[in-house]
Amino acid sequence: MSAFYDSFTEDDCAARGRGQVFCTRSVPPRESLEFWHDAVFATLVGMDIRTESGTYDATMRTDRLGDLRITTVDCDPGEVHRNADRVARGDGTQVFVAVQTSGTAQVEQDGRYTELRPGDIAFFETVRPYRTRFPQRFQLKIFAVPRGLLGQPEAALGRITARAVRPRGGLAALLSPFLSRLADTSESYSGPVADRIAESAVGLLAAAAAEQLGAEPAELPGAERVLLLRVQRFVRWNLADPGLTPAVIARAHGISVRYLHRLFEQEGTTLGQWIRRLRLQECRRELTDTAGLGAAARRWGFSGTAHFARAFRREYGTSPTDWLLGERDRRRLEPS
Repeated sequence: MSAFYDSFTEDDCAARGRGQVFCTRSVPPRESLEFWHDAVFATLVGMDIRTESGTYDATMRTDRLGDLRITTVDCDPGEVHRNADRVARGDGTQVFVAVQTSGTAQVEQDGRYTELRPGDIAFFETVRPYRTRFPQRFQLKIFAVPRGLLGQPEAALGRITARAVRPRGGLAALLSPFLSRLADTSESYSGPVADRIAESAVGLLAAAAAEQLGAEPAELPGAERVLLLRVQRFVRWNLADPGLTPAVIARAHGISVRYLHRLFEQEGTTLGQWIRRLRLQECRRELTDTAGLGAAARRWGFSGTAHFARAFRREYGTSPTDWLLGERDRRRLEPS
């Protein structure tokens, strides 16, 4: 059992009441990243967190106000990735609305990319994968909203993720400082006052979602092409996962497996062929000697060396070993 659960049992957290605080400095540095994974899972949703050092300096304060879960995180640089496996575990019952209060964030979701700067607001859909990179230390204030309270269907919510809502005027200029201040003072409110403030905050968030959708055309031109690009990016993110099946990909995008296959048929290929080709390209890029064949194959989602070798021969007309020998000869004959 991890250090997080050793330190914070369910009963202990309940006894602390509102305003729980979790800090990686409460555990040895070598346990800090595992502790933070567990804290994020218990408070927000499951996601993979990566840092260059393998350790993490981070603090989280979380509180509940009416229907809102409000969480402030102050963290080292790093990257978070909520992949298809995490989504499939079913812990994404809420939509996150985040206010970037310091540092920057590079967000990818639903085939879009944006950068958040201090004061910007963004919507995160937790039932589909996303990736966020934080190049420097940052602070983020996250409002977890039950999706039904935003008054938007699933398809509509997918149109407002990974879009920076800049506080330059109108509702966004009001909402950004309001949410930031609310996160800082949430423990000050209780009883009916807390419920009324939470209702007002949810109403403003729903209005912001509707405003963002109103700024977008009702039907996106080339919608199938946009969806295909989203699927392709998702596959590239998860290429090394041997469990990357058509069912997993379709579920992550809210479409049927049949429709998924049709998207690739219109490109003159199949989903399986396209994934296999990408994996072979990655394997070929890594190959330096025959001893590394099995490791490269497994790293990129092949079940073993034999499976990899058959696929390699079908794609390139030669075996991996012969291709390696040919590459060595070619390099030896190249002028230095």
